[in-house]
Amino acid sequence: MPLPFLTADRAFDTADDAALPYEDRDRWRRPYRPGPWRVGAAALLLLLASFVLFAGVIIAATATLSSAGAVFAIALVVVGCALRMLRMGVWVSARGLRHVALLSTRTTSWEQVASVRTVQQPVRWLGLPRMVQGQALLLVRRGRAADALPLLTSHNADFLGRDPLAFDRAADSVEVWADEYRRS
Repeated sequence: MPLPFLTADRAFDTADDAALPYEDRDRWRRPYRPGPWRVGAAALLLLLASFVLFAGVIIAATATLSSAGAVFAIALVVVGCALRMLRMGVWVSARGLRHVALLSTRTTSWEQVASVRTVQQPVRWLGLPRMVQGQALLLVRRGRAADALPLLTSHNADFLGRDPLAFDRAADSVEVWADEYRRS
């Protein structure tokens, strides 16, 4: 009796990125995996939160409960930031395109999307002010052709340090979703 889930000869990264035909297309999904920089930063924040929680337990045992509550609140904010950092990115569904940032979420229905295209331009390195030459996936909304919103870049926390084709696959996937749902 073969057990394919235990064998090492199975290909892991073959079709994991593609949406399966029987899955619900109305559900919001990210067409790519979070990158190593994003996951690493979130892991470091969660490690920091564990130390803050441990300090909160010590403060609760030795000092006042109000000071321990303040430390627990700080730990909850750090955990919330780490989880939000993992949720950042571009999400697509049959209803539209959603761009999730750390403090904001912008949802654009497919009827409002004029085009989604990949361009070669200077992009921010890890979201910092430093600019490098790279690729960006731009969203142009109807009636607002002057302000193209960069959804993904080849040097953001999801694609820096990964195979250069990972950005191309993610950008192509978002473009395919846009082409499919803008027409219908």
